[in-house]
Amino acid sequence: MKNSKTHRIAMAAVIAAMYAALTYAQSFLLPGSTTAAVQFRVSEVLNVLALFTPAAIPGLTIGCVISNIYSIGQGLPLDMIFGSLATLGATICIYLLRNVKVKSYPLLSMLMPAIWNGVIVGWEIETFFVEGKFHFSDFLVQGGLVALGELGVMLTLGTALYYIISKRGLDKQIFNQR
Repeated sequence: MKNSKTHRIAMAAVIAAMYAALTYAQSFLLPGSTTAAVQFRVSEVLNVLALFTPAAIPGLTIGCVISNIYSIGQGLPLDMIFGSLATLGATICIYLLRNVKVKSYPLLSMLMPAIWNGVIVGWEIETFFVEGKFHFSDFLVQGGLVALGELGVMLTLGTALYYIISKRGLDKQIFNQR
């Protein structure tokens, strides 16, 4: 049952719902903290789940789409597209790099959300939300700010979640990983 298509779809749906719920709750409690240039979107911690199950890839991508629907009301409909594409790229890379570790820590995987969001969302901000011509130096600043928020989440909360799942054997219990 654990490997059935229905189980994977259900897991992806639960992950999408968790991502959206965490993002909406944070937006409600701390307005602007999930859409600012330097955002500390707590729901991004769930990217860690891509280390344990491929179901996290569609789950997190769909969760990001749903979460970014909120951004449409703030004049950011493009984030629904570009932010979600960044999540898709990051989670695919996290899953593909899941066995590449530095002293039992998946450092490269943990960096993927910062890299993908820094480049894609940084480009999005500089291209669509800054008046005037595209400036590469400004893109580096915008992308760096986005990456900084992602690094903050992944290297603190993400690391904690990774070790909680790994050390307690939840990867084997929940995600049926061996």
